[in-house]
Amino acid sequence: MGISLLFAVVGALVASLLSLVPALHIYNVAGFIILATATLGEFVPPEQLAMFFLGMITGYAMLNTIPSIFLAAPDDSTIFVVLPGQKYLLQRRGYEAAVLTGIGGLGGIAVLALLTPVASSFFPTLRTIIQPHLHWILWTVIAYMLISEWPKGSDRAPAGIARWWDGWKSLTAGLITFLLSGLLGFILLYRSLVPVTVAYQNLLPAFIGLFAVPWILQNILSRVELPPQYIAETVDATPWLFLRGTFAGALGGLFAAFFPVVTGGIGGFIAGHATAQRDDRLFIISQGASKVVYYVGGFLFFFVPGLHLTRGGMAWMLSSLWSSYTPQTYYLAVAAVVLTGVISFFMLLLMTRLVITLVGKVHYRWISLGTLVVLLLIVVGMTGWGGLLICAVATGIGLIPVLWGSRRMNCMGVLLLPIALNMAGWGGTIAGWMGLTQ
Repeated sequence: MGISLLFAVVGALVASLLSLVPALHIYNVAGFIILATATLGEFVPPEQLAMFFLGMITGYAMLNTIPSIFLAAPDDSTIFVVLPGQKYLLQRRGYEAAVLTGIGGLGGIAVLALLTPVASSFFPTLRTIIQPHLHWILWTVIAYMLISEWPKGSDRAPAGIARWWDGWKSLTAGLITFLLSGLLGFILLYRSLVPVTVAYQNLLPAFIGLFAVPWILQNILSRVELPPQYIAETVDATPWLFLRGTFAGALGGLFAAFFPVVTGGIGGFIAGHATAQRDDRLFIISQGASKVVYYVGGFLFFFVPGLHLTRGGMAWMLSSLWSSYTPQTYYLAVAAVVLTGVISFFMLLLMTRLVITLVGKVHYRWISLGTLVVLLLIVVGMTGWGGLLICAVATGIGLIPVLWGSRRMNCMGVLLLPIALNMAGWGGTIAGWMGLTQ
């Protein structure tokens, strides 16, 4: 047990450093480890490797907020933290925003720990009930996403066509973004340009192009000047606010962790609407809880006896090497999550201070340019020139919501649309019409 927890702690410390690299997803690192294991042979027992991965995913879920706030390279689960986080950053409160997400993350870990006694009986039963209905539930999520992008305008445009377009342009941009990203996802599913040897990184260039590169380009072109950041000793959040944020975030994170394709950002968005969130502090706390429950909870489902649910890239990769079947292993995994979650929170405080020092000494534009170079090197290094082409196309799609003011969440059509069509049994037919299956 002691060795297993030690592997988990090492994984959390490694992830604390890797999480600062913009757009480097911990799943990519785990994929390289799995590939090395398959190529070089087993150099760590699978059960210890599972604990190492558990520590990595916990550390990543806690600390990946830092580049999202300070270096502006969000992924699909942190895209909603960025908007209020950037507001805090420009108000010299970036450190407080990072701490609020960490507090929410601790709340999410507490929820996962409290679910331990009932997990092995509740979640298998829930899975049996909803399994036949997954297809229409996913379509309902998509419909809600698109309908909630309701026409809105500034009321400053002159009357007539101009005012009509002012109200409808964001909705139109959202629909176009969803459809184009869904088309890209459909093509990648059937005819990817990524080499077969790195097929597990198939969506990497698309996600970087859709979510990270447009934001970096916006920062470079807008010439943002960051004010000096204030390191607060306390945060402006009451216990009631923490409980409300944790409840909403855990609700969204569990929904995303349990249902296929739904990500933490989408789950947090739906839970935020369901709980009527209007406070930036509440929103940031809930998103911190949501992404931790989404990443860590999704991986913990793999350890739940009688469930063995493989949600998320980490569980899928580990399932090729090892599976958990005993309650003792699940309890050990929960203990590892609690331990590494606390350690990761203190690492969050330390690493946020280090990044603030970096931002204070290096101009934000140079950081943005450096981040863009890192992103492109990651894409080329992992997926080749074909991946760079995919990234370029995805960037064009990802710029639509930036330029027209719609939700960037619509870029998740890259996953939602092709998977929903396949679950409904229409994917193969549509792929044939498009000539993708020949």
